[in-house]
Amino acid sequence: MPIFDTANRFERDYRKLTREKRERFQVAAGRFEEDLDTGQFRPGLRVKVVQGAKTSEGEPIFEMTWAKPDGRATWQYGEKTKAGSAHIIWRRIGGHEIFDPGPS
Repeated sequence: MPIFDTANRFERDYRKLTREKRERFQVAAGRFEEDLDTGQFRPGLRVKVVQGAKTSEGEPIFEMTWAKPDGRATWQYGEKTKAGSAHIIWRRIGGHEIFDPGPS
């Protein structure tokens, strides 16, 4: 079972989403979690590395599409806290504006 954490920016972004968008994200997040267990993300989630984006530790940042045309969430792998479990940290959620570095 994966471990999930959220960054403060994710929390702020999430509160700005409409109820419908939050529900759509929850459905996609459930599929994402299922795919973490199999080790293969389904094509519909469009999980990929964000080009040119790295964590402060130099690790890649990923994005997942949760709604079309403009529902995106970024995430990173965190340190494993439990043997055999992925640790996911949700970083940002929204549309393409989440890729604007802006203030932290």
